[in-house]
This record gives sequence, structure tokens and C-alpha cells, in this order.
Amino acid sequence: MISQTMNKASTMSPASSSAADPLVGFPIEPLSPQEFDEVDAILDDLRTRYDETPQWEFCEGFMAALICCRRLIMPSEYLPVLLAIGDEGVQDEGSFADDAQQQRFFELWTRRWNDVAQALNAKVEDLGDEAAYFPEVVDIRGAVASLSEEARAEIGPETAPSYAQIWALGFMYAVESWPEEWAAPRDKEAAQWLDEALDAIVALTDDDTDPPTLSVYDENGAPSVSAQRLDAYASAIWAVYDLRELWRTLGPRQQTVHKAPTPGRNDPCPCGSGKKYKKCCGA
Repeated sequence: MISQTMNKASTMSPASSSAADPLVGFPIEPLSPQEFDEVDAILDDLRTRYDETPQWEFCEGFMAALICCRRLIMPSEYLPVLLAIGDEGVQDEGSFADDAQQQRFFELWTRRWNDVAQALNAKVEDLGDEAAYFPEVVDIRGAVASLSEEARAEIGPETAPSYAQIWALGFMYAVESWPEEWAAPRDKEAAQWLDEALDAIVALTDDDTDPPTLSVYDENGAPSVSAQRLDAYASAIWAVYDLRELWRTLGPRQQTVHKAPTPGRNDPCPCGSGKKYKKCCGA
């Protein structure tokens, strides 16, 4: 059942819209585990000045939604939403410690952006493909289950988030922050495509209440994830590909142009001359 979900019959076409293209001038070089730890450390430091600074997994989901978005949203627009930090470091409630920290964060963020964009632009038929998008998510329940009884007792009875739940919450936070960019298209088939893809991601925002039967990273580890949850996770990743392809196909959202009504030839001219339109501005 899981293997069926992890495979896709149709292939994904290379993307071309600016939102999901790698950012020019920055390398497509995957972050190392040490560099992900460095990002976590920066977020921890930001949290000392703004306690609602999210975890990296939330940022990862938020980034994936930005890359899938119908238009390219610039850092000056999304940083106040994600980190409460304005353009050029102007703070709303949070701030980087200094210019060097800000520069390093953007360097790591942009490399991860390019890595994700390249994965979503790739033709993949199996999520086991090395070229496929693989979010940086943590099996927190598995990590807690691997602790000693004493260590678990110190943590307390608080329920740890389910696998990929924080990632999905980050994705949907971006969707909800720019609803006009995620509005259903007029085409019924495309609208259904959008709804089904978003529903697959929303499903991950719920708790995994099924009995745990699997350990994600260790075959011999304590079960922490249900088979149903892993299937839902795979469906959500395919949904990201579907959203990317949907907006690539439809292109940027077109702004509606409202044209002022033209006066009749015998109407008073709107310029205020007192003459008929046909003998004034309409001549």
C-alpha cells in the first residue's frame, strides 16, 4: 500500500515559472547536516528576541508553498509574515543579531530554496528517486520514544507533533497568508486539482491518531508513525508537485482592468465644460 503511494504513474514536466526557478547567482548545493544545525541555531537566536519565531520544519513548509505559489513573492514581503522581520533588517518584533547573521541566514536559505526548486522541477516517478523533493522533517515522536523512561518523564505528558505535521502547518500558513494567489481558477478541472492537492496537505496538519507501526529512520527503532500517516505524507509530497504543475500551466494571475464607462455622444461632457460630449472631448 505504501509503495503504491510512493510511486506516480505520470511524470512531472520541467517547470518554467519564476517562483519555482532556482535563484540566479546562488549555487544549487544541498545543505549539509551541520548547515541545517546552523540554521536551527540562527532561528533559536531569533527566538530570544521574538518568541514566536518558528522551527525550521515550519519554515521548510512555508518555503515549499512560496516556491509553488502562482507568483514570485519577494523576501521583503514574506519575511515580516514568517519571522516578523522587515526589509533590510527593519524589525517588526524580531531581528537578526547583526549583518553577518542576516547574510549567513539568506545564504543558507537561498541554497535550500534552489535545492527544493530543482527537485520540484525534476521529472520524478518515485519519491525514492534521489532527485525528488524530500522535506527536512523530524520524527519528534520517534526521538521521544527512543529516550529513556527518566528522560521521557522529564519532558512530561505533552503530546509531540505528528510526523510532518509542522511542515504541513508551515505550508498552509503561506497559503492562508496570500489567499488571492491560491484562489480557485475558473476552470472546473483545475479548481478540483487545486482542492484535492491542498486537501492532501491539510490532512497532514491533523494528528496521527492511528496506532504507530513504523519507525521512519531506524528499522529497529520504536514504532512512532502509522502506515496511514506515511501514505498521507507521500500523498502530500505528490500534492506539492501537482500544485507546482498547476500554477506552471495556468501562469501568473491576471489583474482585472476596470475601464471607466464612456459617455454617450449626447451626454454632458465629464470635463465640466457644459457642452455635449460629441462636441467636446468626444469630438
